[in-house]
Amino acid sequence: MKIGIAETLGYSVLGIAIVFLMLIILMGIIVVMGRIMAKKQAPAPAAAAPAAPAAPAPAAPKAKAPGSAGHIDLHGVEPKTAAMLMAIVADEMGKPLSELRFISIKAL
Repeated sequence: MKIGIAETLGYSVLGIAIVFLMLIILMGIIVVMGRIMAKKQAPAPAAAAPAAPAAPAPAAPKAKAPGSAGHIDLHGVEPKTAAMLMAIVADEMGKPLSELRFISIKAL
């Protein structure tokens, strides 16, 4: 039994159509599940939640030099490289370097 070119092209188109149909159905299921989960995770009204007592303000830290966050342990990293890494992290986080605290930096 020989199969012609037209029949093989028909099977190919049918196979691709089935794959795309299943992808569309899967996309619809994901969208519906996302909407269901969004409704479940909606925040509860603030009036219903009991008010927690305010925590006392933490004691002021010891006076340090402006912009200093303490000692950093460098493990196999040059200070210049560590400074670049800290600047990159601060830039990516969108925070000033003086608000971040680095404990140690280790070369991998």
